[in-house]
Amino acid sequence: MHSYTAILYHITFATFDRRPAITSQFRNRLHGYLGGTANNLDAKALEIGGVADHVHLMVEGGPTLAVADLVGKLKSNSSRWLHDTSLAPGFDWQRGYGAFSISRSDVPSVGRYIRDQENHHRTLTFEEELRSLLRENEIAIDERYFLK
Repeated sequence: MHSYTAILYHITFATFDRRPAITSQFRNRLHGYLGGTANNLDAKALEIGGVADHVHLMVEGGPTLAVADLVGKLKSNSSRWLHDTSLAPGFDWQRGYGAFSISRSDVPSVGRYIRDQENHHRTLTFEEELRSLLRENEIAIDERYFLK
């Protein structure tokens, strides 16, 4: 029997201490690398965007891939790549992440949201954005661990 799934995620994670470490010199290459990594993990990257201190991905997960494993591989592989290519020596991601399920009908609006990160963050910090996403998804915030 074949497995059939339609698992769509909006994933976001930040740089260590939310430092503005993702420069415009390599941002597009990083997004491409993250997309390639997702695709190699039997997931499909539908949209990737972000700003200097965090990224957003819209990903369709495969039937055997847990979101924690996907995010762990995305973060570890991209950190290693940034170090190995000398694009960002010392680069690291923050420990946690946000992952939110989305419906197929939300793909266009989430895609626009991810593509419009530069404009979006002219007036909103990553912390404010993440708090809003957590509220929208009815996820309680434990301040002891928030953005640690």
